[in-house]
Amino acid sequence: MTDVQMPDSEPQPAPPAAPPLSALHHLKEIASVIEAGSLSKEVRRISRAVRLTVALRRRLAARDVSAFLAFALPPSSEAYSRLTSLVPKEDETEMDVDAAAPATQISIKHGLPEIEIYCSLLVLIFLIDQKKYDDAKACANASIARLKNLNRRTVDVLASRLYFYYSYVHELTNSLAEIRGNLLALHRMATLHRDELGQFCRYLFYLGKIRTIQLEYTDAKESLLQAARKAPISARGFRIQCNKWAIIVRLLLGEIPERTVFMQKGMKEALTPYFELTNAVRIGDLELFRAVADKFASTFSADRTRNLIVRLRHNVIRTGLRNISISYSRISLADIAKKLRLDSENPVADAESIVAKAIRDGAIDATIDHANGWMVSKETGDVYSTNEPQIAFNSRIAFCLNMHNEAVKAMRFPPNSHKEKESAEKRRERLQQEEELAKHMAEEDEDDF
Repeated sequence: MTDVQMPDSEPQPAPPAAPPLSALHHLKEIASVIEAGSLSKEVRRISRAVRLTVALRRRLAARDVSAFLAFALPPSSEAYSRLTSLVPKEDETEMDVDAAAPATQISIKHGLPEIEIYCSLLVLIFLIDQKKYDDAKACANASIARLKNLNRRTVDVLASRLYFYYSYVHELTNSLAEIRGNLLALHRMATLHRDELGQFCRYLFYLGKIRTIQLEYTDAKESLLQAARKAPISARGFRIQCNKWAIIVRLLLGEIPERTVFMQKGMKEALTPYFELTNAVRIGDLELFRAVADKFASTFSADRTRNLIVRLRHNVIRTGLRNISISYSRISLADIAKKLRLDSENPVADAESIVAKAIRDGAIDATIDHANGWMVSKETGDVYSTNEPQIAFNSRIAFCLNMHNEAVKAMRFPPNSHKEKESAEKRRERLQQEEELAKHMAEEDEDDF
């Protein structure tokens, strides 16, 4: 029986991969999503368009933005002439043809306010990324003036991003004081429209800073922690600033932040100076505190927290004194000055005044023997026989109840959701949006939107 030889079959070449879609084509798709959201009055579609823009912004070039403006806005409109004048011009020979676009062309309806506001937002983001802050400020001012003439709920999502960049670009150019009145007016309007989350976060942050400067540390801590918790996940830079100020305020209150605060995703490197500062305060080592303050002086100055860190010196001394009172039942004031590393002209007198003030404020439970120059610590009693556990427990319960109430207020439900059954098409669209949102959250540490 002879073997049958099979002809050698050559491997079939793999089909060529489809060329990636250009940034211009993605912008056109985003415009069609905004148009659908505007016509159907579905705000979630506008929110989806903003998320898609976040993923696309790093790929944008001036030619893409110019071509998109020509596609989305009527050539004779005031918005088109104003926005195109702000976009940097490129050599016409470098203009790429949108060859990757599919055969089906995308078209949108001209004249929609949502499209116009989105174009303004796109140009504003592009100018900020290109560090053209003066042009970005002009674009932001004109866009905010245009928003005052619109009263459409489908514009609110885009308007909230414009408000953010309006404030941000003035902050970058050190001209934030010029628009303080406008920001307060915009906050009032956003509150009336019940679309105040972005503005409310910034309000809480600045309120926390003001209260910190006014020595109202307890209220400042609450405002800063709420701002960090309510801020969007993608606003990493804003949340870092909130955490920096909250750490300083907690140290000024005599609290030591948990290690997990400094290990949050995407924040570890930025919070390293504050971690070392917290360690110095926790130990009560004045020399180490000075070394950390000098080592990261430029960082603290850039964060505008250097003056607050100067206030921490007293807390470091008090913490060290508390550790001494726990370790020694009786110790001389001269030894206290030596252990606290006081470098004044009369360290013993300074140590005596520091101990007296700590006793008066209730930081330590001790007495001063002026005749012999000693500090005598009293025996540590049972803390559970005092009201301190009840006070701590009550504060934690109040915090949880407040968070629950805010969560209930923030919940939103689609109308008639209990009556309508979800169709297959709506289910696919919902799953696609959830997948895009998950991808956007996974890439949060790559941009500071």
